[in-house]
Amino acid sequence: MKLISFIIPSRNNLKYLKQAYNSIRKNTLYPHEICIADDASTDGTKEWVQSIIDSGEDACLKLHINEGPERLGHTILYDTLVNEVSTHERVMIFHADMYLCPNADEEIDKYLEPGKVVSLTRIEPPLHPDGPEKIIEDFGIEPEEFRENNLLRWIRDEREQGEDKISNGIFAPWAIYKEDFQRIGGHDPLYAPQSKEDSDIFNRFQLAGYKFIQTWQGFVYHMTSRGSRFKDGAMRNPAGEVFMAGRESNEWLEQNTRSTRNFIRKWGHMVQHDEMLKPIIPHKYNVGFIVENCTTHLLKELEPWCSDIYGDWLGHKGYGVNTYIKEEQPNTQFDLSKKIHSSYMELNNDILVSFDCEQLNSNNFQVLVNLSDIISDSGEIGHMQHEIFTFHIHSMKTYEKELIII
Repeated sequence: MKLISFIIPSRNNLKYLKQAYNSIRKNTLYPHEICIADDASTDGTKEWVQSIIDSGEDACLKLHINEGPERLGHTILYDTLVNEVSTHERVMIFHADMYLCPNADEEIDKYLEPGKVVSLTRIEPPLHPDGPEKIIEDFGIEPEEFRENNLLRWIRDEREQGEDKISNGIFAPWAIYKEDFQRIGGHDPLYAPQSKEDSDIFNRFQLAGYKFIQTWQGFVYHMTSRGSRFKDGAMRNPAGEVFMAGRESNEWLEQNTRSTRNFIRKWGHMVQHDEMLKPIIPHKYNVGFIVENCTTHLLKELEPWCSDIYGDWLGHKGYGVNTYIKEEQPNTQFDLSKKIHSSYMELNNDILVSFDCEQLNSNNFQVLVNLSDIISDSGEIGHMQHEIFTFHIHSMKTYEKELIII
């Protein structure tokens, strides 16, 4: 077997991290490398990992420390561990709240080759919506109540009854050759500290021609987003049913909003995938909006959906374009001062979409959300009218493949 470097950032997740570490060590027969990044934790994470290293008990355990006080996030720390800490040619992106089940590494070894990304199948308690790419079974939502023996018996039965099948979705935990990861530049720091970095890199894997394999004989048990998203923990009602509704942390909600807006700015659409979570990637076009009667609120809604936006901002008394740029610029690496224009002298976009914002509503806004598909379906250079929008298509050039490399 070729060895794997498990890549595990962790921030104040010590009780889950201990379980993840122990599962890798006791459920594999090989000395895989475990690379942990402590992201400015205050719960004793670095002290615990360092104590194992200092004891000499585990020569294949590596630690990277972000002293903080600000977090870097796993978007950055995944790449730090892969590029600066790991020593094996194959790496696995692994979450601190996952339990590696027996023989999972052998399943990875069975399928992983250059140009392929291999995912294990997640077993999760019913905290997120169900889907055909995962298995919903409740073996505990906290390490203190984890029914490990029940899980292991269930896996033995599942393997005996199940098929040695694969599908082609992608999600954590996923394994890849380090050279393939580095070839496209790893994760995009645009999404730091977290959220949408996985959807972005999955798009880029697919555009680069990598093949996705999910093995249904290799498993992890996933405690499910037990980091900053649900840091207050899941709960059980008196009947013993688990839930997380409305328990997302403000930190995660705010960062998810920022990352979603940046994903739209970069790709021109929301995250899309099929039922097995294989990415669906619409074309990326160079689109400029020419707007009339645009308010500050609508500028915030419209700006991520285009390459440039042109408006007669001076015609609106007290209009806060500069205020918007000042407030929004810290949330993105895109230069908003070069994206928001008050002059129509240089319209350099391949496609221009003109409309009056006073006619914009929640229904016709969906035209802008689905703009890539509408342009693709039109399929020709020229002018067309679609609801309140006038399209001027000068070129059908697409740019999504230019987004592969960071």
